[in-house]
Amino acid sequence: MDTIVVYITSPNEDEAAKIAKAIVSERLAGCVNIVKGMRSIYNWQGKIEDDAEVLMIIKTQRHLFESLKDRVKELHSYTVPEIIALPVVEGSEDYINWLKKVTR
Repeated sequence: MDTIVVYITSPNEDEAAKIAKAIVSERLAGCVNIVKGMRSIYNWQGKIEDDAEVLMIIKTQRHLFESLKDRVKELHSYTVPEIIALPVVEGSEDYINWLKKVTR
């Protein structure tokens, strides 16, 4: 299956929406869910950080990942944004077919 789910964190809902609208309109993704209220604890430059973030859950196709990643890096405010792709092992045939139609 060529379908992937990509996780990207963002500092706030406005930035996430800006990224989501760009990648959907450019057909790099079929759908982006924005999940508010996430707390991230991570090591950055030798210091433990504790920040509020939002999570984007992006549905797309594997062959679009490099273009998606490059576009997100252009739009994202983080120096090193989290951009992680996971394979979809199974899915609704109707949803997968729709995803293929609305992405490049």
